[in-house]
Amino acid sequence: MIELHRAETFAGGIPHGLFASMRADPGLTWTPDHAGTTGFWSVGRHRDLVTVSRDTETYSSAVGHIQIYDIDADALDARASMIDLDPPVHTRLRRLVSSAFTPKHVELYRQAVRDRVRSCLDQLEAAGGGDWVSTVAAPIPIGVICDIMGVPEDDHQYMIELSDHLVAGTANEPLEPTAYGNTTELRLLPFNSPAAFAMAAYASELADRRRQDPRDDLITRLINAEVEGESLNRDEFANFFRLMIFAGNETTRSSMAHLALHMVQFEEAFERVRSDRSLLPTVADEVVRYSSPILYFRRTVSQPTVLSGTELAEGDKVVMWYASANFDENVFDDPLMFQPERSSVPTHVAFGGGGAHFCLGASLARLEVAELIEEMLDRGLHLTEVGEPTFVESNFVNGIEHLDVNVRRDRSRKEQQ
Repeated sequence: MIELHRAETFAGGIPHGLFASMRADPGLTWTPDHAGTTGFWSVGRHRDLVTVSRDTETYSSAVGHIQIYDIDADALDARASMIDLDPPVHTRLRRLVSSAFTPKHVELYRQAVRDRVRSCLDQLEAAGGGDWVSTVAAPIPIGVICDIMGVPEDDHQYMIELSDHLVAGTANEPLEPTAYGNTTELRLLPFNSPAAFAMAAYASELADRRRQDPRDDLITRLINAEVEGESLNRDEFANFFRLMIFAGNETTRSSMAHLALHMVQFEEAFERVRSDRSLLPTVADEVVRYSSPILYFRRTVSQPTVLSGTELAEGDKVVMWYASANFDENVFDDPLMFQPERSSVPTHVAFGGGGAHFCLGASLARLEVAELIEEMLDRGLHLTEVGEPTFVESNFVNGIEHLDVNVRRDRSRKEQQ
């Protein structure tokens, strides 16, 4: 049995050999019932994943759950956020925040992103190295999304802490059930984590502050928003807040964490970008593709269908493995090679396979990764030594918890400054 439901399968990163063999087999791959959870079909080929992503009528986010494990019907309602819903409800909710993440609007954040990148690299360079994740990869994206949401600077580290624990909810050693004063049944909390309770409590407190002191931020927009004539209730607002903090942080953070490995492993590729800065947009996308920060999302079949020759029944679980489709040898030339010049067509699926659930923050993530790469190149910074990464123990997020690095600047760059 291919044990894609186990975090240990991803202990050393993406299991490329396993996914390659899965893609080579005809049809979809079945994982039987396990640990009290029903079995599921795995989608590993690019074309099949795109089909599932774009057909929300056949492959539902609202029926069942978007992660592999099963949850109760009352938990579905309690935990539902925008990504747990199908159009048209999903579409109406997405419109509440989508204008803040259009490419044109994201461009307005460029200087703020650049300032955060420079500040983090200043710290890393002054120390001659350190933990790449805590110094660079973690604070940049959480700082940017918190600024957009309206979370005060003093609370950014707390948001990092809670996001870390949400990911831990997909691992083998979650928090104690009563952590953060949690009194809610874990089955009713996203990621089965008390950190979700803590984030909801924080969101409620911040919303109260914004009612007294409105700002030009997404918190203020959300507390004043209406869907079909009704305001978001407390639970709906908390779920929206959790989603924006987690999604706006985790994908970019994981990509930036892996970037350090890429810059050492594929040094010649980044030298080409140093010489040709027109490659910055494509190299940023290549970082995200190669990192595949979110490993999968699940859909539930709402009506009998056939995919890749496999008959699927109503209620079947279908798991889209982005970390497999992004290395599909029938779509990407030499997929295990990091190529800054890689064409954007066909597109990778690290932001989703298209359709209603395409990642809202894709433009922002690309901007943040590109700004970090450009600043590293402008400074002539080299990672001279990189330790063994400590991967997040999860089959959902391809994250890195710790990565020690040493840095030096090109002598010629020092002389220029």
